[in-house]
Amino acid sequence: MKLLISACLLGCRCRYDGASKPLPQIAALAERHTLVPVCPEQMGGLSTPRPPSERRGDRVVTRVGGDVTAQYRRGAEEALRLCRLLGCEAALLKERSPSCGSREIYDGTFTGTLTAGDGVTAELLRAQSIPVYGESRAEELLAL
Repeated sequence: MKLLISACLLGCRCRYDGASKPLPQIAALAERHTLVPVCPEQMGGLSTPRPPSERRGDRVVTRVGGDVTAQYRRGAEEALRLCRLLGCEAALLKERSPSCGSREIYDGTFTGTLTAGDGVTAELLRAQSIPVYGESRAEELLAL
């Protein structure tokens, strides 16, 4: 199966802080699936590193109050375009991210508080009936 995957989970240093979050199961996933890396934040025009951002309702704001909603939406649309173009059947995305977070994200107060919700990209993919998995569910994809 073709999987859209957050590039930071592959070890690419594209997170807001210039780091990555490599997934231990990545080699096994790559043996079973075709992995299509994306970083919606970069695809939306944001630099790396960049100020930390969190969702506040329909908006995405930086810690210092900047509104980066347009860049997050553009990146989500580009990720969806690649997903369709390359025939990805599902997405494996970085949990808690304001872009890729699945089912749980930071609440917009920059206090480390989590709340129910999806990042902008995860929300758009789900709206288009594309299954979205957070990295803690990678084992489920290995079983497919």
